[in-house]
Amino acid sequence: MAAQRLAERLRRLGEDGLDPRAYAIPPAALAEADPAAFQAATLRAAVLALTDLLHGRVRDLPGRADLRRDTAAIPLGPWLAELSTAPDPATVLDRAALLPAGAAALKSALAAARARVAAGGFPTVPGSGAETLEPGMADPVRVPALRARLAATDRILAAAPGVGDVYDETLVAVLRRFQAEEGLEADGRVGRLTLAALNRPAEALVRQLRVALDMRRAAAPPPAERHIEVNIPHQRLVVADRGRALLEMAVIVGKPARPTPTLRVRLAAVQFNPPWGVPERNAREDLLPRFRRDPRAMMEKGFRVYGFAEGQRVEIDPTTIDWRGVNPERFPYLIRQDAGEANALGRIKFIIPNSEDIFMHDTPDRHLFRRPDRAFSSGCIRLEKPMELLDIALEGVGGWDRPRVSRVLESRATSSMSVARSIPVRLHYTTVTVEDGQLRIRPDIYGLDEAYARALDAPRNRVAAEAPRAQLAAGGR
Repeated sequence: MAAQRLAERLRRLGEDGLDPRAYAIPPAALAEADPAAFQAATLRAAVLALTDLLHGRVRDLPGRADLRRDTAAIPLGPWLAELSTAPDPATVLDRAALLPAGAAALKSALAAARARVAAGGFPTVPGSGAETLEPGMADPVRVPALRARLAATDRILAAAPGVGDVYDETLVAVLRRFQAEEGLEADGRVGRLTLAALNRPAEALVRQLRVALDMRRAAAPPPAERHIEVNIPHQRLVVADRGRALLEMAVIVGKPARPTPTLRVRLAAVQFNPPWGVPERNAREDLLPRFRRDPRAMMEKGFRVYGFAEGQRVEIDPTTIDWRGVNPERFPYLIRQDAGEANALGRIKFIIPNSEDIFMHDTPDRHLFRRPDRAFSSGCIRLEKPMELLDIALEGVGGWDRPRVSRVLESRATSSMSVARSIPVRLHYTTVTVEDGQLRIRPDIYGLDEAYARALDAPRNRVAAEAPRAQLAAGGR
């Protein structure tokens, strides 16, 4: 019976990342007791499920400017009409579930993650990460636990797990593979970050994959014009044009305590040799300890300190201030850093007007881009290849080339210019990507996936639930 097959398919919505309990699927016993009621209830549940599979269950979230659905591109009418007339409506749900890009790979990974949870999750590796487990060390507790944890996800090790309490080269090689897959430094050392990745609960992976599936449903396509995408958890920037990547680079994003916000903005201008007007939070949390240690060294790095006297801003010699007596909760000074080689913004600032005062910029700390974990800015985006991005931004601006840029930078004078045509920029939070059928998963550094998962399981809005029913009753228009 088609209605029974449809009901059975609805009970398997978990494989699509949805919770079957949210759809009031009628019990199988009702099919015998009242076939008409069973069929009607099943169709109502299917309408809701189909709507969520096509348009996403979570339509928007506060603070998530990166979430945007293009539901008009997937009109419900034809799908609902087919659902009500198809000989086997369960196949309509099957097709809808595979509609988003990468859905097949995500569903496969979700099934494996659910199986791991059902089997009891991953073995844990004891420790706090304070004492790093180094290659060659002997540890009768941590090494066997590490071997068991890695064997749970590494087929090569699972086939020949080995024994003993020495952290040998075989096990080190397996850990390096794990670290590379997690986007960590593949150094074979079990420190704080690697330990956290090893002990991430299997349930958290399930939630990430459920979120990844729902985020892709009716997701708005990228702009047809040239645009910039910054994936915050993956800490990568891509400049794309009609599906082709023109430039890729590593970026540094905000630390969890000062997260980079999701934004949809446009690159409007470039500033050369920018000074840095230090935000108060940075001044009191980051710079105050450095002024306390050595105010003269801060002067040498171009930092200036300003106070107010009789309503006027006046510059103060940092060496005359009792920095240890400064209360960080009532920080009384303004701090500015002059343009120059030591400036925290580097030599180029890319202006993307927004209410969060976020921008993209160069940095003097080039060595930081060698680190696999790069979430330690104060929210702005530090660029690995600022000159290459500048080349793209200045296309179409007459008279500008690398030699002229070099002269402007060498002048040390601050100057700005607008780009010929503003470029769309999206700062988005996507922990799971699918590239050539392969998943790349990064930690949920800001907890946004967890917030999305809670919304995914929240009760359905009554108005949103009734709309598809009314549409179906009207003949699917």
